[in-house]
Amino acid sequence: MSNTAISVKGLKKSFKDNEVLKGVDFEVTKGSIFALLGSNGSGKTTTIKILTTLLQADKGEAEVCGINVQSNPEQVREKISLTGQNVAVDDILTGRENLDLVAKLRHLPNRKHAVEESLRRFDLLEAADRALATYSGGMKRRLDLAMTVLGTPELVFLDEPSVGLDPEARLVMWDVIRDMAKAGITVFLTTQYLEEAEQLADTIAILHEGKILVQGTMEELTALLPPKKVEYVEKQPTLEEIFLAVTAKKGAKES
Repeated sequence: MSNTAISVKGLKKSFKDNEVLKGVDFEVTKGSIFALLGSNGSGKTTTIKILTTLLQADKGEAEVCGINVQSNPEQVREKISLTGQNVAVDDILTGRENLDLVAKLRHLPNRKHAVEESLRRFDLLEAADRALATYSGGMKRRLDLAMTVLGTPELVFLDEPSVGLDPEARLVMWDVIRDMAKAGITVFLTTQYLEEAEQLADTIAILHEGKILVQGTMEELTALLPPKKVEYVEKQPTLEEIFLAVTAKKGAKES
């Protein structure tokens, strides 16, 4: 049985004259946290939209959970869940009602138990019966994540999930993502916060101007740059330094 959750080969996508993806290749291992890094406009969200069946690629192949994205989109949707950059919750409903609505849509057999367990898991029990208008931004994001993983999908896509969160709420979200991976859920994460990828990801890929420049573990990416020496103490480069060095090299080659 394959250990690959996502396989992407030669993925291309253009919008009129703007070529966003120029032949993207990568693989994601089941049960891992995979971080796709890139500046604004690099193609991160376009990649997620293709993998979640919201966009058709112009060329290339993509498989999610062993299923071809373009030929069997309905089967892919049954296996995955998506949290976008904007929190997708209903402010008129309570937290419990939001979760119950998702449980109904997913035809969960023991809906009440699933909702209660999700509220407990995401530390929302005390606020469960309050309208979402009274929730903080961090609480809404936690509820959004709770709705995303309700029913234990095989693979979760998180498109810049920590945008707008304060530092404390971001740390809570990191714990939630780690718990997903421990539960066997594959997590595909895009982020502009390099520390977030450094802390969470098993594998990191850097997408720049429509192409994957490098992909590997943090240790493998660190080996791309020489260690820094500060006061005779060897210091390994940070992910931010790796990202800036890699993208700068790419720009210099093309100029």
